[in-house]
Amino acid sequence: MKKLSTLIIVVSVVLAMAAGTMVQRLYGAAHAIEHVYHSWWFAGLWVLLAILAIAALVKKRIMKRPAVMGIHLAFLFILVGMIISSFAAQSGRITLAPDIHASLVDSDHGNWTLPFSVQLNYFEVVNYPGTQSPQDFVSIVTFNRDLQDTISMNHIARYGGYHFCLSGYSPDGEVILTVTHDPWGTGLNYAGYLILLVSMLGFFFDPHSRFRQLIKGGMALLLLALSAEAQALPRTLPRESAERMGRLCVNYQGRICPVSTLARDFTTKLYGSPTYKGLTSEQVLSGWLYYYSDWQQEPIIKLKGGEAVKSLFHTSSSYVSVNDYIDNMGQYRLKMLDTMAATDPRYSSLMAVNEKYLLVVMLYGGELLKMYPIADSVGNIGWYSHRDPLPLQLSDDEYLFIRKSLSYSQELVLAQNYASLDTLLEKTLSYQKQRAGHTLPSDTRLMAEQIYTSIAPSKTVSIFCIMAGLCLFFLLIVRKPSSSTIFSRVSLILTVLESLYLLLLFSLRWYVSSHVPLSNGYETMYFLALCISALVLFLHRRMHAVLAVGPLLTGVAMMVAMMGNASPMVTQLMPVLHSPLLCIHVATIMLSYALLALMAILAVSALLFMNHLDQQRMARTCQIIAYPALFLLTAGIFIGAVWANQSWGTYWSWDPKEVWALITLIVYSALLHGRSLTHLQHPRPILIYSIVAFLSVLITYFGVNFFLGGMHSYA
Repeated sequence: MKKLSTLIIVVSVVLAMAAGTMVQRLYGAAHAIEHVYHSWWFAGLWVLLAILAIAALVKKRIMKRPAVMGIHLAFLFILVGMIISSFAAQSGRITLAPDIHASLVDSDHGNWTLPFSVQLNYFEVVNYPGTQSPQDFVSIVTFNRDLQDTISMNHIARYGGYHFCLSGYSPDGEVILTVTHDPWGTGLNYAGYLILLVSMLGFFFDPHSRFRQLIKGGMALLLLALSAEAQALPRTLPRESAERMGRLCVNYQGRICPVSTLARDFTTKLYGSPTYKGLTSEQVLSGWLYYYSDWQQEPIIKLKGGEAVKSLFHTSSSYVSVNDYIDNMGQYRLKMLDTMAATDPRYSSLMAVNEKYLLVVMLYGGELLKMYPIADSVGNIGWYSHRDPLPLQLSDDEYLFIRKSLSYSQELVLAQNYASLDTLLEKTLSYQKQRAGHTLPSDTRLMAEQIYTSIAPSKTVSIFCIMAGLCLFFLLIVRKPSSSTIFSRVSLILTVLESLYLLLLFSLRWYVSSHVPLSNGYETMYFLALCISALVLFLHRRMHAVLAVGPLLTGVAMMVAMMGNASPMVTQLMPVLHSPLLCIHVATIMLSYALLALMAILAVSALLFMNHLDQQRMARTCQIIAYPALFLLTAGIFIGAVWANQSWGTYWSWDPKEVWALITLIVYSALLHGRSLTHLQHPRPILIYSIVAFLSVLITYFGVNFFLGGMHSYA
């Protein structure tokens, strides 16, 4: 009866949190926090769950096992801390004007006054060199007329038990700070995090732990050729000249990068692939630039949105040309966007199709090619296109060079004088190096970015990995003992090649962007693919079956990255992400997801293709993997909480990503309590649960990103 009561309460907590994310989606975060997460009945569910858990621990005499006792005690500390924070913490916003003392805090539950004053001395938006992209926001404030401190992103100020973090600013120099006061709740949470870390490490060294017993019990575990289309191609530059053009620098999305990066994103955005019928992305970009009349009738623009979008273009094809955007009456086919409501189901699809047309217009109009660096009167470098209004202090020669260089290059292209064109491109690059100075990336960094764009993942690579993985998966099922060695070698070689390829991409992107590439969905999915490959190499000697599923999962992760971001860009890091905890938090979470994905695919293969004995071994393998996966997920969640507390003064905001990560942790924890749950003591239920539980991971990553939203959304 107690087990049933505990199960009902656990399910109720999970359903309540899931419902809270939907409430937030429909009515906003404040409504969800007030009516769900900070409600008396939600706190009551947690208290009941804690009481039943303590009773179960006492009954099972868990005190004799310090590591297990410490893990559960840590969660009790965290739970009590969260409840105290929910009801006792003070939080609000204070607006500071330069050189004016303030103490009034504006809160959703009424204003209150600080026991001291705060004064703003100085505020500055620090931009990346040579761009207008913010790198950090820095405020210098004085507390109580005597203590001065600096507040910036990932650096909060503490005074008198209160935490202050920057949350906004206005053009007239005012700064908005978020103020929190939660000494007891935060203290209990941090104590819980410390106990949890020590206990989880101790658990793996406990000879009586379920993990060690499972380890002792033993464990177990397509090539596709793509043909290119052979069709007449529109005119473009020779490959060598296009590559030389790709070496020029451009201010793109607030970052100085090679034109080759812009070309790759431009081609991928239009066509869905970085190459077009054997042409490089640099050739595609230069084709649009120099042979617009040829390319405007080329069906290169990929339509998304199904038949509803195709019907507007009166076509059954998935590709249209720029000319197709204008109907027979000379009217723009998407003009209904001017009056269409954002709630219309066609709106997002039509906006995406419209964006591709505008991208071509921006290139042809010169807005995309901001290639000319010019310093203003105080030495700040700005980048201009040949059609932008130029500073008045330019000399006549420099003015004419900027205004006429592109038209001169067009004359050279039409005359097929590619030698002179190459000379002009070299002169433009020399001009950039002379005028941009220290704001221009080094030659090594620019070369690294060009290498990255030339080998960056494509659908072809992803499909190859998926099909190869499917072949290996099939061979795992039907192979004979005599072919085991060949199968292992082929699988291992493919996994090693995948790992080296992904590691090279990860390293190049890290070097080029100057930050750990874990800041968006595209980057984290590729890191997940790298984690899967690394895990396969680490586990293949003891879990032979992972050699078959590793390449398949790696390919799927890469394909999802390609599908989720049709135009991946190397961008400047948002100020809030300038923290060493970003790398630790995301890497830990993605490593956990990789292990959980391995569990799911192993469970699927066992249920579909294996006999009872092999299912028993595979179920034990899934249970073994569940322990490090859940501990990594737990660590990742609480590392994120520490990071959040350092960045904006609160460790838990009930954001949908946070909530669903906690739901995933609770759902998978059932596998760690197999001794208490009768139905999870047999192979088939364990395998089925490993598959069903993975749905919570999919919702946490994809559901939040593309539907629920929130501050953690990559969409």
